[in-house]
Amino acid sequence: MPKQIIIAEQHRIAAVFSEDQIQELIVAKGTHQVGDIYLGVVENVLPGIDAAFVNIGDSERNGFIHVTDLGPLRLRKSAGSITELLAPQQKVLVQVMKEPTGNKGPRLTGNISLPGRYLVLMPFGRGVNLSRRIRNDAERNRLRALAILIKPAGMGLLVRTEAEGMAEEAILEDLETLQKQWESIQQEAMTLRPPSLLNRDDDFIQKVLRDVYSADVNRIVVDSHTGLKRVKQHLVNWSGGKSPQGVLIDHHRDRVPILEYFRVNAAIREALKPRVDLPSGGYIIIERTEALTVIDVNSGSFTRSATARETVLWTNCEAAAEIARQLRLRNIAGVIIVDFIDMDSRRDQLQVLEQFNKALRVDKARPQIAQLSELGLVELTRKRQGQNIYELFGQTCPTCSGLGHLVHLPGEIEQAVPEPVEVLRVAPVAEPRIALRETWDRNTDEFDNDGTSDLQELDLTNHPNYQERSRGGDRRRRRTRLKNEPPVKGGLPRVGVELETEEEVGPAEETPAYRVSPIRPAKEARSEKPERNRGRREKPPAEPPQVISVEMTPEEQDVYALMGISPLVLASEPVKDPKSTIIAITAPGESPRSDYQLAVAQTGQAAEAALANDAAGDDAAGDFDYDGDPDDLEAEMAVNDELDTADIAETANGSGFTAPTLANSAPGGFNPAEVGIDPSRRRRRRRSSTSGG
Repeated sequence: MPKQIIIAEQHRIAAVFSEDQIQELIVAKGTHQVGDIYLGVVENVLPGIDAAFVNIGDSERNGFIHVTDLGPLRLRKSAGSITELLAPQQKVLVQVMKEPTGNKGPRLTGNISLPGRYLVLMPFGRGVNLSRRIRNDAERNRLRALAILIKPAGMGLLVRTEAEGMAEEAILEDLETLQKQWESIQQEAMTLRPPSLLNRDDDFIQKVLRDVYSADVNRIVVDSHTGLKRVKQHLVNWSGGKSPQGVLIDHHRDRVPILEYFRVNAAIREALKPRVDLPSGGYIIIERTEALTVIDVNSGSFTRSATARETVLWTNCEAAAEIARQLRLRNIAGVIIVDFIDMDSRRDQLQVLEQFNKALRVDKARPQIAQLSELGLVELTRKRQGQNIYELFGQTCPTCSGLGHLVHLPGEIEQAVPEPVEVLRVAPVAEPRIALRETWDRNTDEFDNDGTSDLQELDLTNHPNYQERSRGGDRRRRRTRLKNEPPVKGGLPRVGVELETEEEVGPAEETPAYRVSPIRPAKEARSEKPERNRGRREKPPAEPPQVISVEMTPEEQDVYALMGISPLVLASEPVKDPKSTIIAITAPGESPRSDYQLAVAQTGQAAEAALANDAAGDDAAGDFDYDGDPDDLEAEMAVNDELDTADIAETANGSGFTAPTLANSAPGGFNPAEVGIDPSRRRRRRRSSTSGG
């Protein structure tokens, strides 16, 4: 099936795709990579384990070499003990066969091998070997005869799968390149002081193409223009000077990084998770331990089959193919145990094993299935080739130290897991100015409602104190709302600052982006008048309140007040709105109209004097400073300020006249024009007050 190779040379990562799925990762990272050749020094010889530790330049960990991997040293002498072959401070030529893991150093070998495109040269080897994947007998005989003829004396040759069908000239050219490379290594080993690195595949593109490029590759994508040229050059050299046919070589020019564009990073993130979902609803769990890797297969939500036997067989076959892909992708090596779903039929077991073997054949690490145990467990081994995905892209959790859970023993104080700190990102804005809002006095119950409260208005017509206490008793502190300030929901106080952009208030001073001034008294903060909203809408004219005269004796007034009954029940005319009705209490036999007009006439000047006296008290308390400017009063009227009618009645009582009780239970229920007050002189009351009836 067609394959694609994605090469990110900058990160030294390559990925092989097949059927839109990533099949294999090639990563060249780390200090000691597989294939590196070093001139090392023996640090310590351990006869108890027939091994030695070799210094190859790593200050923290030495390389480990076993007696069976000594190569030419073991061939020269017939001694069986490692102490007769190696001694401390002895120089040895070694090659990395396994990269370091955890606290273990790299595994070393004395059997040097130099891989090429078609051949592998073994300077200390013997004989000729062919790849097992070359299945054509005629081709195997041809390549074997050719290798025997061209093999250098005293060396060994391994013919790779890529040599199948290739011309003798290309194979000979590959051998000459390997021989020159070995001669260069020998010269450096004689001149350099140990420990020294003698050879490494620095050309990452050449390494990737040499290991994974084959005839079924139809596209190669690289992340640089120079890499594109090198890919073409390598393919031309390997094709006998001809351009390769059927291969699209592309340069990734998109702004999105190549690893993100082809979702390589996303595949790595998914591969680091233990759970892998199957197409039909099942899933597998891959758990890695120090000794081995355990894989469990579960049916999950599989519902395609009608019988339980078909469900188990289908899920196991899907899991077998996915497990083979995950072993290559994660580069899992060592002992692997697979727990398939239990199958009663021996025929089904053999069918799953056949499917599993078929999926493992494409793996170059040559996994070998050992057996199917009596418990239904499949045991297999896989050769280690480089670091696995956990070692390359994972790290131990600092909280649980790799356990996967936290330990809490009896008697110990449980330690809370630190939560991740949320980072607030502030978008860049224009230079703001800060307008101080009015601070909330926690010693009062006055809140800024602005008429947007979600609370339902209460009908207090029958309340005992209806005549004695108007809504001025629940006086709400009102103020001019700052520009573009949102209304307060629920009538709650708000303390803070408002940011206005440079476009609204003009250029700001050269101060930091956010400048908070100290809180000053309310009077001083209001000295700067807010900008008026010229585009405000005109409110519809309020309907004049209904005036109803009720005859009551003083005794009846006391009884009605104690029982909580409104005098409106004695009204002889219909009441339109009890909330906006003005009740004039008159003695029996008196003319209602003349008494009300007399009350209005004697109350007009006294009420205006009360407003002036009360303004002086408000100024001392830090409320709005009235300086006689009609425009300021007009701005105050625009926000629906109320007038405390109880103070007017109280002032009238001070003048020696018993004023009728005025009831006003809603804004707009009292008309100042009826008592002779100019509406342009209205002002806002800030403090809560209570008037007597």
